[in-house]
This record gives sequence, structure tokens and C-alpha cells, in this order.
Amino acid sequence: MAEGARCDMGDEARDLDPASLVQGWFEVLAPEPGIYTIVEPLHVEQVKSNLIVGDERAMLIDTGMGVGDIRSVVEGLTDRPVFVVNSHAHWDHIGGNWRFEEIWIHEAEAAWLSKGIGNERLRRWFAPENLSGPLPPGFDPTTATIQPSHPNGVLQGGEAFNLGGRTLEVIHCPGHSPGGIALFDPDFGVLFSTDVAYPHDLYAYSSEADLRAYHRSLTRLALLTPVLRTVYPSHGASPMEPALLPAMRDAVGDILGGRQADRIDGEIARHEFEGFTVLTDAKGAAG
Repeated sequence: MAEGARCDMGDEARDLDPASLVQGWFEVLAPEPGIYTIVEPLHVEQVKSNLIVGDERAMLIDTGMGVGDIRSVVEGLTDRPVFVVNSHAHWDHIGGNWRFEEIWIHEAEAAWLSKGIGNERLRRWFAPENLSGPLPPGFDPTTATIQPSHPNGVLQGGEAFNLGGRTLEVIHCPGHSPGGIALFDPDFGVLFSTDVAYPHDLYAYSSEADLRAYHRSLTRLALLTPVLRTVYPSHGASPMEPALLPAMRDAVGDILGGRQADRIDGEIARHEFEGFTVLTDAKGAAG
């Protein structure tokens, strides 16, 4: 999610006993061999970090909110060397970066990691209305921060990471944020669509958002639909049907073409479609 956004993921919430969760916070799903989805289900954002395990090494796409020790979760799932690829630098995807030695991110947002995130910006995200269960022992929202981290390498788009037996291609997808990326596994027909595309509120409202760039990015992903078997997003229900990608492309195209919002909530215009909503600046600045 964009800094300053609050996206209500409540319709995905389930009744979960925190005692059944890893560290009382993480839920680990194994949707198919070689892929684990690490969910933070007690928070309204329902953020998902995806671990892809190859024969030689493993890639962790994002490190979540910084609640709990995501590295120990990952080490319980694989004995392969693990490196991190950040899909972008928003707070809910970089919280555990500092626990890892190797981090990659698009060059447009690399400098953001070194700033970290102070408590004055972070604490409001852990207010009671954003939680459906207790925070785990040891996490204090009144003092919590996200520590600075430092990328070992920067991406431009077009790179490929060979994990041994599977390869992930980097696709630069600005729009939600300037350095947003998706990752495509052509051999397995899998797309990790990150915050670019997911079946809920697509956030194209912030000083960092660019609706026209978002449309170009969704167009790029929609072209992959014929070869996709499934899509793993970073929010909303996962996996996601590939058919939603062209629908999202067309929806943003309609908004750029003048489609009126279904509802205005303060400064945010809500454009509602089947299976997702696009949020834009009510004043038209995002377009």
C-alpha cells in the first residue's frame, strides 16, 4: 500500500486463533511446490510475502511489516541461501529487510530503504481498528520502527534471477509507485504481481502514483495472460485469476478516458469494478 493509504481488506479476514500462527503473527501457505506465501492475517492489509525456492537458492519477495522475525520463518521453510527482492519500498513490504544480507530493489526506490521509517509514521498502522487479533509479545507499536536497510544491487527491469530449476524475470511496473516491479516465471506460467495487481483496492492515489504509468504497466502484464497459469499478488485473495489482468488494464483505461467515479470519499475517488476497485485522486491529479 502507498504511504498514507488505508485499504480495507476486511472482506478477506478469517477467524484465526493467534496461537495457531507462526510466532502468533504469520500464516504460511504452500499453494504449490516451490512456493510459499507468508501472510500477516491479523492486520487489515493482509500483506503477503512470497518465497520461491529453487534447486540452488531461494528468493523472498518482500519482508512484510516488521512484526515478528520473518527470517526465522523463511529458514524453517528452506535450507537454501535466501535473498530478498523488494517489489517496492512501501512500509508494509520492507519491515524485515534488515534481517537479510542480500537485498535487491528497483533503482527508483533504492535510496528510500536507507531512510528507514520512524515510529511517528508507523504507529498509526497498528491502531486497534487495523487489527483483528493481538500483536505478538515483544512488538510495541508505540516504539516500533523500521530499521534502515541497504540494497546490494539495483534493478532496472529486464533482469533474470536463476534460482536453479526456475528463473524469475523482473518487469518494471511503475504506477502504484515509481520503482514497482512484478516477477514472472515463464517456465511455470506464474506471475508475482505484487502491489501492481491484486483483487481488491488498487491504489493509484498518492504523490508517488501515476495513473498513466499504471495503465502502461497493467497493459504489459495483461499481455502475459495467455501464458499464465496463476498469479500471486501481495494483497487480497491469493492466488488470483490471470483474467483479472486485462480487466484491470481496461478499467484504468476507462478512468483515463473519463469514467466517473462510483463514489467520492474525501480526496479519494473510488471506481468500482467486478473483483476490484481503483482508487484515484478525486481532484484528478493522479491521472
